[in-house]
Amino acid sequence: TNPGFVVRITQNGLNYAHRQGVSVLEKELAQLKLPDISGDFRVRSMGKVRYEISRLELRDFQLPHSEISLVPMVGLRVSIANAFAELDGNWRVKFHFIRDHGSFHLKVENVYIKISLKLGSDASGKPTVDTSDCSTRISKVHVRFSGKFGWLYNLFHSAVESRFRKTLESKVCEQSASISHVPSLAYPSVLCLTVTANIGTMVGIDYSLVASPTATAQSLDVGLKGKFFSLAHNSTDPFTPLALAMPPDHDRMVYFGASSYFFNTASFAYREAGALVFDITDSMIPKGVDFHLNTTTFSAFVPQLEKMYPDMLMKLRLSAPSAPFLSIAPEGLSLQPVVDIQAYAILPNSSLAPLFLLSLRSNVSAVIDVKSGHIVGNLKVGRYGGGAAPFLPHLSSPQVRTLQSIMNIVASEILLPRLNERLSQGFPLPLPDRIQLSRILVEFHQ
Repeated sequence: TNPGFVVRITQNGLNYAHRQGVSVLEKELAQLKLPDISGDFRVRSMGKVRYEISRLELRDFQLPHSEISLVPMVGLRVSIANAFAELDGNWRVKFHFIRDHGSFHLKVENVYIKISLKLGSDASGKPTVDTSDCSTRISKVHVRFSGKFGWLYNLFHSAVESRFRKTLESKVCEQSASISHVPSLAYPSVLCLTVTANIGTMVGIDYSLVASPTATAQSLDVGLKGKFFSLAHNSTDPFTPLALAMPPDHDRMVYFGASSYFFNTASFAYREAGALVFDITDSMIPKGVDFHLNTTTFSAFVPQLEKMYPDMLMKLRLSAPSAPFLSIAPEGLSLQPVVDIQAYAILPNSSLAPLFLLSLRSNVSAVIDVKSGHIVGNLKVGRYGGGAAPFLPHLSSPQVRTLQSIMNIVASEILLPRLNERLSQGFPLPLPDRIQLSRILVEFHQ
């Protein structure tokens, strides 16, 4: 399936996410739980020495040099160099009749860690990150014991340092594989992605992955479904997404690509949810407009109204007979929606009597922007044109044109502001919490 929405994260974006998240990773690694260590060894001509190391507590783990790099066709690699850690613990030793115990301080230097991350998606379309490879190398381990028998500590000093090195090397990779922050540093814009996001009570967006992310030497491209759906009627769209090719640009940190499928499923979903139906009454006519929504006004060009429904208020019900489809070209976004306007007379008992139906078409241009992590829009409407399918017979062409002029006022002064108010609230981009966009540039491509 082709994506309706694409996220591209460049090396610049990875670098930024990495800088912001290193402190989180340091805190996670500082929570390493190390097992107690015990053993014995034989000293030539002296016998066997038994030792125990317990209550190991990691005090600090710092990563002064680290980076995230792209691995084409695989995913990402996290590399850490010259890291160092400090920890404290207790020791106990038994040698013939000598028994002693105390505390110690351990300093680990020149720690090198390399973690390879394979990127994919699960059955629900949510991003996944697996640690495909991990290696750790520690160059220096220094242990300082506190106690009375210095010569005794020297006997097992080297043995303990060796055991510590091996234990830490295995535990760092084990902990890294389970730390959610390691992948999220490298996979910032989509790992925390919610597969679906509700927009109000009528419509949601499906941001599930349509395939595993694609890593190249310059970027990580993530194809998302990018489909709006009605919460009440999640029916199949009458169209499928076309192939979406991102422009060959990698200078900025992150790119979002939305195809016409993304916008057209929005109009389809809102229509399915019944959100593209608007009732307009006389009380909604702006004060500056010189007509009222009643049968007296409309009888000037539809004389039958005055005889059949004298001096009655009217209601107009505007609806879309089909979902309006938007097209995208380098010059911008445009659509040609058809709007059915059904006129009713409001009878004394509050019931509605149908009067006539106008079917109007207009050229609409759309302006798109991004604010506070949301795609927002604004519509500009040209003059409406079209024909009438009247319940009242014998409407002449001049009468139809006069009705269309009035409907243009209704559409531009009442309907359009309501639509633009909703569009100004926007639709959320697939961004995790606390991420804000800056220096936003919106471009249109074929």
